[in-house]
Formats: sequence, structure tokens, C-alpha cells
Amino acid sequence: MGTTSFATGDPLVFQPFPLLRNAHLQTMLGHWLRVPARVPSRTEIVDLSDGDRLALEISEPIGDAAPARTVVLIHGLAGCHESAYLVRVAAKLVRRGMRAVRLNLRGCGSGAGLARGIFHSGQSDDLRQTIEALRARGQGSRVSVIGFSLGGNIALKLAGELGERGPELVDRVLAVCPPADLERCANLISRPENRLYDAWFVRHLRRFAAARHRAFPELGPLSLPKRMTLVEFDELYTALHGGFKNARDYYQRSSAAPLVPRIRVPAHVLFAKDDPFIDPSALDRVERPDHVEVVTTHHGGHMGFLARPGAEGGIRWLDRWILSRLG
Repeated sequence: MGTTSFATGDPLVFQPFPLLRNAHLQTMLGHWLRVPARVPSRTEIVDLSDGDRLALEISEPIGDAAPARTVVLIHGLAGCHESAYLVRVAAKLVRRGMRAVRLNLRGCGSGAGLARGIFHSGQSDDLRQTIEALRARGQGSRVSVIGFSLGGNIALKLAGELGERGPELVDRVLAVCPPADLERCANLISRPENRLYDAWFVRHLRRFAAARHRAFPELGPLSLPKRMTLVEFDELYTALHGGFKNARDYYQRSSAAPLVPRIRVPAHVLFAKDDPFIDPSALDRVERPDHVEVVTTHHGGHMGFLARPGAEGGIRWLDRWILSRLG
């Protein structure tokens, strides 16, 4: 069991963009600084066992050669297949001869209105059914999974749940800034200095809930307090509609960290020590197999990792790290 530490001279050492060592600048600019990227895709639908449906955006590499592998990408909270980080990484995967599958969690992106249920951090079984559907369609003989933030927790959780069955479905899992200890992350985002992030996520979740109730009128009118925190939203809405007793039950049953000892496929996890609302030590408190790599940088914020100019691969160090772990 060990955590990777970057040695001097390692081409993948993360050196923050000058004047961007601040975690909040890395987080916000990492999200808002967007270089136009496009990746053509087709929409395919996955029918889930409970009657809900998910939408996948599938992008194929150019040429007649069979894709080297299929990579399933899972967005985070407030995301969808159109999230800039998903589009950016998918485009780079396709250029390297891989099939990129951007999975929309329940009700998100091109899957809006297709799922009566809600998405949340514990829905690893939706990912399992998606991978099985891809394999059944001949699109997933070699599958890797990359999860971002909430999606990273889902990816790790599934890998742990699969246990010895893991190698039958996936060849490796990557998780970027995953909230592997959801209760600890909920406490972090509740801090006063993180109130802007908290409010931003709640605004998105309110819009999602409102759209869900419009699409499924039988759910009844949406009734939520005008002012609420993310933890209160999870207590009043996520737990109620996700089948949990309360927010704490949701956090405890959905966190990936306790399942990490059971992972049987190569897994690569990336944290930043200064992430405002993700606990980078979540996996330090569990036994990790040798094939579970944890990389923790000193800087980077939440999914920022904007690097010094002139570095190989440009300022998006995160993308370079992901590609290096896919082999």
C-alpha cells in the first residue's frame, strides 16, 4: 500500500500556473477557462432494470481500425455530457484511437426526462448496467472508467463492489477528486469559506429537481425551503427520493472509501491537498491494495490543476495525468 509522490524531474510533476497557487483560483479558473473543444457523438440509450433510462454520448475514433479501448467518462455534480472537462478529455481520447462514452447520470444532459429516479453519489449499479450494455452491443471488450468528482466516487464504489468480478467488466478505473468520504466532504463544503460552492451546487440541484417534477407530474409539486445548504438538500430531497433514511445514511451507504480494499483492478486516484471541499486523506484511513494508486498534489484545487505554461500538453495537467494512466 502506498501513495505516489512525484520525484524531482518527473515529467508529470504538477507545477501550478504562476500566481495560481490559490486553491479557489485553481478551482474557479479550471472550471470557467474554456478552450473551444468539439467531439462528434451519437446518442444511445441504456434501459435500466427499474424502468429508467440513461443517455450515452458515444464518440468513435476516425478510421477503420477497431478502438483500442472503450473509456466511460462520468461527470460530477452539476455536470452532464456537455461539461467542458468531459468534452475536452473525450476529444483527446478519440484522437488516440479510443472510443469515448460520456455517461449522463439519471436525468442529466441528453437524458433529461428519461429517468424518474434521481442521480446521486451512490449509483454505481447504473454504471455497472451501462458497461454490461456496452459489452452486449460489442462496444466494450476492453473498458476503462474515468470518474470526475461525484463520478469518481461512483467509479471507485463500483470497482469495490465488483470485487473479484471486477476484471470481467473493467480493466482499470481512474477517479479525479472523488468525495470518497461523503460525510467528511459535506462537512467541508459547509464551512463559511465554501459558501459560494455550496450555493452554486444547491442552485443546480434545485433546477434539476424542478425539471424532474415537471417531467413526472405524479411526483407532486416541488416543495423546498427558499434558503438551504447542500446538506439540507440531501436531508430533505436526496435521502427522501433516493431511498435513504436521512442525509447521514446516504453519505455512509454511498461513500466509496470503505470498499476500496475490495478493488481488484488497477485504480488511479488523484487528489489535491488544497481541494476546498474534497477530503484528500479519505483513502489514507483504509487498507489499499498495491494496485490502487493514490496521487496527491500540493496544489490544484478542485479539478483545476492548471499547470505552468510551456509544460508538455499545455496548461491542462489533469488531462496529461489521465492519459498517462490509461497506458
